[in-house]
Parts: sequence; C-alpha cells; structure tokens
Amino acid sequence: MSHVMDRLAEVVRRQMTPLCVGLDPRLDWLPRTLTAKHSDRVAACEEFCLRVLEIAAAQVGVVKPQSAFFELLGADGFRILRTVMHRARDLGLFTILDVKRGDISSTAAAYAEAAFDYFVADAVTVSPYLGRDSLDPFLEAARKKGRGLFVLVRTSNSGAGQFQDLCCGGKPLYEHVAEAVASWSKENVGALGFGDVGAVIGATRPEELRQLRRMLPGCWFLVPGYGAQGAAAGDVAGAFGSEGLGAVVNSSRGVVFPFQPADVDWEEKVERAMRRSAAELQVVAKMNRISSEIS
Repeated sequence: MSHVMDRLAEVVRRQMTPLCVGLDPRLDWLPRTLTAKHSDRVAACEEFCLRVLEIAAAQVGVVKPQSAFFELLGADGFRILRTVMHRARDLGLFTILDVKRGDISSTAAAYAEAAFDYFVADAVTVSPYLGRDSLDPFLEAARKKGRGLFVLVRTSNSGAGQFQDLCCGGKPLYEHVAEAVASWSKENVGALGFGDVGAVIGATRPEELRQLRRMLPGCWFLVPGYGAQGAAAGDVAGAFGSEGLGAVVNSSRGVVFPFQPADVDWEEKVERAMRRSAAELQVVAKMNRISSEIS
C-alpha cells in the first residue's frame, strides 16, 4: 500500500481542489423530503449522508465525518457512521474520522483499532495533551495499516488561546506542539516528502497559519474554520506548500447545509455550494504553486 499522505495528495490532485467536506449530520436541519419519507429521523439521516457522499465524490477527494453527530444517535449512529465510512472508501474518497481522541495505553489502542479497522478511516484526529505515549498506540496502528494522524496544534475556536497561547520556554504552547508533530512526522515520510503525522491548524488566524507552514514543511494540514466559521479562501493561502499541496481545507455547514429544510431542491444546492467552494480553494492552491514557480 502506498504512503497515506501520497494517497491524500493523489486524490487532491485528481479532483484539483483541496476542499474537504465535513459531514456533520444535524437532525433538525435535514430536508423535509427525507424526514417525511422515513418513519424516523435516524433513517432519514442515513439516506442524507449517503446522498451527500455521492455528490461529494464527483467533486472532491476528501471527506471528514464528525463522529459526535453520529454518536448522539446511539447504536444506530455508530452503524450509520460505519456505513458512511465504508461507502466513502468504495467511492474512492480519502476519509478523515474526526474524533479528537487522546488517552493512554490500552484505551488508546482500542480507540485506534476502532478508527482504523471498524470504521476503516484513512486518518484520524487526535489530541496531544497527554503526551507522546498517548499517541504511540495510534502511530503503531496507523503505520501497520498505512494510515495517518492529524494532531491538534492550533485550533480555530474562539477560546483556543486559553492554553495554546500560554508562554512556555519563551514561546507559545502551540509552537512546542508543532515542533513535536514535525519530529513525529519525520519518522515515516512518503515519496512526496510528507510524513504520516499531519496537523490541525485553524484558518481563523492567517498569520499563524503561515508561520506554522514554515515550521512544518513536511506535514499535511487539516484546516478548519473556512466558510461558516468565518475564514475566507484568502485566509487559508498560507496553508499550502510550494507545489500547491500540503493542506486540505474543511467546510461543513457551508457545503452540506446550504439550504432550508423545506427546500425540495436541496441536492442541487449542496452540489452548487461544493462546486463553488472547491473552485474557490482550487484558485488559492494554484496561486501558491504559480508564485513558487515565478520565484
């Protein structure tokens, strides 16, 4: 099996966009054409997710299901998440399971096995707060199976600075985390020069995004915050490397729920929203590549 981040680069190049579709199914926002069709909203949720995947597969290479929105549905939610993950793989999509796990020993190993075996994720999001030994089970499992990790480094939420900005040894905590991620990523590097440990870097602080790209030239970024969270396409320009690669930019609400529940043409609106965002981000990534060629 090829290196996980080489595969990520392949799907981004194939679809010519770094857009990552975040799949956050919210029961109250589902189209009424589906909720009226099914006897319960869980079944409507499943059909909605699978139809969104079909739309996404024609336009993007990466999807990021958010586990929380499936977990709140209980056992049915876990079943739907597994169905969604397997279907995404069948469609040729690169899957990032957004679970933000972080624990030690056998607990972390169990989380890793669930993510990579049961849910067949290509990559999973993890928290570094407990230190390297909390990530070792994920790294071991990922490297056995040709999968990857995205470590929380600099997040896009408004309260991120409470801990991430704390000064430690003359620099903010998030820079220490970035240095650790850079080191871990170098342990397993693919043909394109990217390691199997990526970083979650929010789009809502463009200057820090550029700074962290300089610190982490060999890491893929997963960039939340674009779209409904407030960041524009121009804000994510600093996430890309010289070849226009190195980052996938997530949009969830902006591309999955660009409609009102009563809209009967919701699929067309989802398709248009994805196409618009995919094209917008394609331009940003392409400009980075052109700038590099000129310089």
